[in-house]
Amino acid sequence: MFESLAAESLAPTACTTIEEVGSTGVGALTVSFLILLVSTIVFIARAGSAGETKKYYYCSVFICGFATLSYFAMLSGQGWTAIAGCRQFFYIRYFEYAITMPLIILQLGLVAGCDASDIAATIGVEVLGVFCAYMGAVSVVTTVKWFWFVISLIALVIVLMGLAKSFKEAANARGGEIASLYGQLGALIIITFILYPVNSSPAHNSSLAPSLPRFLLHNPLPWLGPPFSFPLLFRRAANLSPQAMLLQAS
Repeated sequence: MFESLAAESLAPTACTTIEEVGSTGVGALTVSFLILLVSTIVFIARAGSAGETKKYYYCSVFICGFATLSYFAMLSGQGWTAIAGCRQFFYIRYFEYAITMPLIILQLGLVAGCDASDIAATIGVEVLGVFCAYMGAVSVVTTVKWFWFVISLIALVIVLMGLAKSFKEAANARGGEIASLYGQLGALIIITFILYPVNSSPAHNSSLAPSLPRFLLHNPLPWLGPPFSFPLLFRRAANLSPQAMLLQAS
């Protein structure tokens, strides 16, 4: 049934021209790449003398580092293909999501002192959601596209519930300082996670939606979280009392 729907909705034809993001998109890519690159370098420079907060710097280095490489690939004309409607589709982003978003969850779990099984379960659901979002983005049949998108939304809701409930409860159990730190950091990350479905929604990925507006809408998302929320983490973690640090390490 799905095969017949695909044949009816979009017959495979060779693309004579491809709708690309253009110079404006390249400029946005460059700005994002530089922000992430500078953040990565700063985190690497500070990791050596971080002391008790070194584990947060290591996570931050890999989160921003993978995102930086992803943007470098896009700037280099790599990591994309032409999909339905002869549009430019950057599949490299979904590879990046599958790495950076679990690392962000790991970082939040370390801050909260969450149980390893809860962290692993949340990461597993997040990877599942990224996979479904990717499958929805490359689907040509509208029904199938919405099916994948709904599953990815369900996965996202489960992840957000875990961050807002299980992780938050673990942070609260470790006292006011850690609870306050997780509350601020978690809120920033949760807001960023909520914005991601806008970019992977079937309407947003429709062949009727121009490439450039979709690209510009998504472009700030990878660096809205890490480069701005992680300095908050490092500043607050450095000022934690010795008792709070012991509780966090336990």
